[in-house]
Amino acid sequence: MDTTVDLDSFSSLVERPDESARRAAEERWQAADRPRGGLGRLEELGSWLSSVQGRSPVRPVSSPKVLLFAADHGVAALGVSRLPAEGGTAARVRAVLDGTAPVARLARRYGAEVRIVDVAVDTDPADFPDEVVTHRIRRGSGRIDVEDALTPEETVQAFRAGMAVADEEADAGTDLVLLGDLGVGSTTVAAVLVGALCGTDAAAVTGRGSGIDDRVWMVKCATIRDSLRRARPVLGDQLALLGATGGADFAAITGFLLQAAVRRLPVVLDGVVSAACALVAQRIAFRAPEWWRAGQSSGEPAQAKAYDRLTLTPLQDQGITMGEGVGAVLALPLLQAAGDALADEAPQPYEPPAPKEQPKLPSAADLLRRF
Repeated sequence: MDTTVDLDSFSSLVERPDESARRAAEERWQAADRPRGGLGRLEELGSWLSSVQGRSPVRPVSSPKVLLFAADHGVAALGVSRLPAEGGTAARVRAVLDGTAPVARLARRYGAEVRIVDVAVDTDPADFPDEVVTHRIRRGSGRIDVEDALTPEETVQAFRAGMAVADEEADAGTDLVLLGDLGVGSTTVAAVLVGALCGTDAAAVTGRGSGIDDRVWMVKCATIRDSLRRARPVLGDQLALLGATGGADFAAITGFLLQAAVRRLPVVLDGVVSAACALVAQRIAFRAPEWWRAGQSSGEPAQAKAYDRLTLTPLQDQGITMGEGVGAVLALPLLQAAGDALADEAPQPYEPPAPKEQPKLPSAADLLRRF
C-alpha cells in the first residue's frame, strides 16, 4: 500500500472564503435600518456564512450534520480517565445510536442529523450498523507513551478515510458540519499533540478531561510528558506525528478538516480533540482555519492554546467538557439565527461573477491520484 500523501497539495487547493460575499453581507447590515452592531456576534457570523457560501444574501442553514469520529486509545489503560477503558467508547456510541445521548437529543431539537464514523473502536464491528463501521481502520490504538498509535499504512488509511467522509458530506448537500468525537482517553492524546505543536510542557496542557481527581491528573500528566518525548522528533512530519502520538480518529479528523476546506464545507469545532486536529491541519494548509468556527470553550488548557494559535474565538463558554459534539451542537442555533437574520435584510442580492468555466472541486479520489 502507498504510505505517502502529498500534503503540500492542500496549501494550493484550500482557498480563502469569498471576501466579496463577506463585504456584501456587511454592507447589507450597514444599509439596514438597525443600530450599528445591534446584533453583536450574529453580524460577524452572518458575514462568515456569506463568505463560506460565496453568496449574499446568505442561505439559512438548512442541512446541518453532527459528525462524530469514534475510536479507542491505548493510553486509556493507564487510568487517565474516569470512564472505563474497556467498553467505554462502545457504550457511548450505542447511546448516540439509540438516541439517549445528550448530543442525539440536542440534534433532534435543532434539526440536525447525526452520523458516527467508527475508525478504531475496540469492539467487534458487527456490534454496530454497517454504515457506522464502513471506514473502520483497526480496533483501538497503541499506547502512545511507549509505542506508536498506528502504523504508517494505517495513518494514511485513516487520513484518507477522513477525506472520503468530507466528500460524502459535501456531495450529500450538508451545508454545515458540527464536528465531535467519541473516545475514552482522547483528551490525553489531544494534549500531547497540542503540547508538541505549541512547544509547551506537559503540565501546561494537562486538563481534567472526564472530571479526574488530583491523583489521576498526575498520572495523566506523566503520560503526556512521556508521549511528548516521542512526539518531538517527528514534529516536522504531520502524518508521522499523527501516527506516533495520535490515533485513527485524529488522523481521520485532520484529513476530514482539510478536505472539507477544499470542498468549501464549513465546520464548527467542538472540544479539545477537534481543536488539536485543527492545529495539525493548519500546519498543512494555513488558510484552512478560515473555514472553521470554534463552537465552545471547554476549559481544557490544551484547547485554549490551540484556539490561540488558530486565532479562533469560541462562540460560547458553557463549561461543557464531555465532548461528543455537544458544544458544537449548542452553537448551531446561533449560526441559524445569524443566517436567518441576514437573509431577511436588504433586498439587493449579491452573486459572484460566473467564471467562463466553473472549476470542479477535487474529491478525495481526485487528490489521491496525485499521491
